[in-house]
Amino acid sequence: MTTTTIGATAADFGVLAKQVREAGLLDRRFGYYALMIPLTMAAFGVGFAALVLLGSSWWALGVAAFLGLVFTQLGFVGHDAGHHEVFRSRRANRLLGLTVGNVLIGMSFGWWVPKHSAHHAHPNEVGRDPDVGGVVVQPSTDGPVKVASWPSRFMTKWQAPLFFPLMVLRSTGIYVLGIQRLLRERNRAAILEGALLALHAALYLTVVFWFLSPLKAVAFILIQQAVFSVYLGCSFAPNHKGMPIIDPEQGLSFVRRQVVSSRNVAGGWFTNVLLGGLNFQIEHHLFPSMPRPNLSRAQNIVRTFCADNGLSYREDSLTGSYRQTIRGLRAGALAATQPSLVMAQAGQ
Repeated sequence: MTTTTIGATAADFGVLAKQVREAGLLDRRFGYYALMIPLTMAAFGVGFAALVLLGSSWWALGVAAFLGLVFTQLGFVGHDAGHHEVFRSRRANRLLGLTVGNVLIGMSFGWWVPKHSAHHAHPNEVGRDPDVGGVVVQPSTDGPVKVASWPSRFMTKWQAPLFFPLMVLRSTGIYVLGIQRLLRERNRAAILEGALLALHAALYLTVVFWFLSPLKAVAFILIQQAVFSVYLGCSFAPNHKGMPIIDPEQGLSFVRRQVVSSRNVAGGWFTNVLLGGLNFQIEHHLFPSMPRPNLSRAQNIVRTFCADNGLSYREDSLTGSYRQTIRGLRAGALAATQPSLVMAQAGQ
């Protein structure tokens, strides 16, 4: 099927890229990361030191919640390393990613990078974006939406109310998918990553079960992983959920594809710290290697570019983005379970 490229042209984006480059916004920010990364790792150390000092006390569950937050902040560091935002050297970024991801968090950095790169190349594109779940259905007036198996039908029907509860399992999915990839690869890189993951598991479980009773240790792990999962999920959810799902045959240009599928989250410095810079999702998708502290400086340039080229620049509050997400999931469930009603409403 022949498609046409829609949206700002490569030449238009070249003008924007030149403007961004001349403003120095693609330059590395060593000073920022030299402060932020050690502070984040120090918080990691403080959390486990507090666990050791408290010993087998129920107060340790508060430490578990704290470490859940720290794990997510470390995840943001790994995200920046995966995009080569921190160092000029790919090797140095990979070393940082393996340290933060595999050793400190227990997540396979080598699994996450290609998965996330595929998402960046085709955000919200059906069949191309690995973050677009197969059971999340968007409303359509082209005909009934078919969902094959009964688990898929169940998940589609209840995808809106289950969206936040299922975030609790996010870290479990990350661990399992990473290990599955390593078992499939079985090369030198996979062996190295597997050894680092084993080191993480050994140290983490040894410390937790050595200083806590078995019951408290299990409670500690459950709380720490639940906070990590929910915080991580709530940080990534506003970026694309509830935004248009893209049909690859639409032939959208790179710029339009990145902009129309992404949403920024409004807020000041606290939101920036809370979401690890992901609140500037549009700027990040247009310039993935731009260091985190430069994203806010690029916002006015990108916003003006979008206005000049007829591109919708979407920015909502954090709570507003969640409302849009749930609204989109409800509409998708309605399209799957009551397609005739959706078609009738669209025809009004």
